[in-house]
Amino acid sequence: MHDTEQDNKSAVAAETPDIPTRIRDGFRAGIGTSIKLVKWVLPLYVVVDLLKGTELLAAAGELCRPVMTLFGLPGEAAFAFVAAFLVNLYAAIAVLAPLDLTPWQVTQCGVMMGIAHNLLLEGGVLRSTGVRGSVITLCRLGIAVLAGLVMQGLALMGVQ
Repeated sequence: MHDTEQDNKSAVAAETPDIPTRIRDGFRAGIGTSIKLVKWVLPLYVVVDLLKGTELLAAAGELCRPVMTLFGLPGEAAFAFVAAFLVNLYAAIAVLAPLDLTPWQVTQCGVMMGIAHNLLLEGGVLRSTGVRGSVITLCRLGIAVLAGLVMQGLALMGVQ
């Protein structure tokens, strides 16, 4: 048994690249990830920032205001939730950044979006494992709503 453990350790050591290779590979992977993020984040940020000064964003925000008011958020924050639910958190951050939210509102959005984000992709992954992705997705949405309502209740009690 001792020989088997030694063989396993030797095999792992032989597969582990040296430090310069790991740094180079990590740097390349980091640059690749950064480029992917910039492709989503920068255009969304620019679009929302440009729309912020128009009647279009204000009108769309007014449509969403009744629901978002339940959470103490402006109607325009609904677009960040759509981005988080359908795309990812980075897209949501790009939408939230130009909205001039308070730190509490940003925290509230972060908690809710942290619970329910990237729902289409993650629901598909869950479905492929045999889990009912739609049920889990609905649970995540429900828990996010509940968390948002609890946080709004705390804000109304002065806990901020």
